[in-house]
Amino acid sequence: MPDSTRPLKIGTRGSMLALAQAHETRDRLSDAHGLPSDAFDIVVIKTTGDRITDRPLKEIGGKGLFTREIEDALLAGQIDIAVHSMKDMPTIQPDGLVIDCLLPREDVRDAFVSPHFASIGELPAGTVVGSSSLRRRAQLAYRRPDLQLVEFRGNVQTRMRKLDEGVAAATFLAMAGLSRLDMLHVARNAIDPAEMLPAVAQGAIGIERRRDDERAAMMLAAIHDGDTGHRIAAERAYLTRLDGSCQTPIAGLAELREGRLLLRGEILRPDGSAAISGHREGGLTDGAAMGADLAEELLGRAGQGFFDHL
Repeated sequence: MPDSTRPLKIGTRGSMLALAQAHETRDRLSDAHGLPSDAFDIVVIKTTGDRITDRPLKEIGGKGLFTREIEDALLAGQIDIAVHSMKDMPTIQPDGLVIDCLLPREDVRDAFVSPHFASIGELPAGTVVGSSSLRRRAQLAYRRPDLQLVEFRGNVQTRMRKLDEGVAAATFLAMAGLSRLDMLHVARNAIDPAEMLPAVAQGAIGIERRRDDERAAMMLAAIHDGDTGHRIAAERAYLTRLDGSCQTPIAGLAELREGRLLLRGEILRPDGSAAISGHREGGLTDGAAMGADLAEELLGRAGQGFFDHL
């Protein structure tokens, strides 16, 4: 039985979305173990990625900017667990930390958001579209090279304000984030993965803990979703072999179909001038091998320098 005399400290970023994810984690733990909400403390940790919003992530250090300070606090014992959006997580974790708990995955699709247009297809040539995601910008440039793409960082509320101010006529957000914020009305439509494959691990929440923390391990085991675990294992193995970061346009999605695992992947040139895709299918426990194998195929077809900026 968990030690209810000492609150479990849950570390998170301070955005509305991050807090919604931390509260979901707390509520699931509370229900699973029959504990009151005051058996948990939510600890907000401001990260470098949250503090620096006026430059592209690729210029200031990449995905780790949203996790480094939280992981430092976890290693120092200032928090007991950390709640992360898995698409923000680097593929290599610090020694002593592990993510072996994933919550049930939300909608993986990208949302098309615009005050003026209902879909990508409606955008006139030359329309300004904003996105902080190199993956989304490369995918859009590949499919619609006639559009004008600009950097567009900030949380959901900031991006909506930029649209209202006319900085861009359209942008993309994750359907999962909008759902967790009760803001699904913001999406003009959800983009089918067949049209625009999402980011690796999009829609998944991972809970990180110290490897030797038996109390956290026992508590988290009760809320781990096995199906999401199989899917994320395949996607993360694929991303790891590709050395994915915010500087490389990589998309990937694993799905379960009739007890089988289907993995699709796409890599693109940063300027959207070329895209290479492929897929693998296998058993539920084959995800890691499938991911690495698909990445090898795509890298082989791409050749040297594929990810270089042209």
